[in-house]
Order: sequence, then structure tokens, then C-alpha cells
Amino acid sequence: MEEQEGPSPEIKPEEDKRREVDLNTLFPGKTYDLNRLFPDEGTKKLLHELKRNKRDIDRFIKSLNLEEEE
Repeated sequence: MEEQEGPSPEIKPEEDKRREVDLNTLFPGKTYDLNRLFPDEGTKKLLHELKRNKRDIDRFIKSLNLEEEE
């Protein structure tokens, strides 16, 4: 039998790969604790995705505006 070089491929649980979303950092300037308001990890991920999607859409619209001006 041949030995494999390097570490053996182990499947890590998804919780190890998951990073915690801090809503207070994601949406600064709020006077209330967003992490306490939305304690569910799924909701935190959804809000994080929404923020990222909004940023991507804003960039796309901005690029369209730049193309029209040229």
C-alpha cells in the first residue's frame, strides 16, 4: 500500500469554516445593538449578503453611469 504525502484530507464541519457576522460593524452608526436585535445566525448571514449585494449593485450602476458619460 502506498502512503499519501501531506496531511490526510479531512472534512471539517461547516461551523469551523463559518465566520461570525458582526452586524454592528457591518451597519455602523446605529444606537442599538444589532447583534442582540438579530441573534439568529441565519438572519445575520442574510443581512450580510444583502449588504454585499447592495454594494455590488451600486458598483454596477456606477459603471453604467461612467460608460454613458464617455
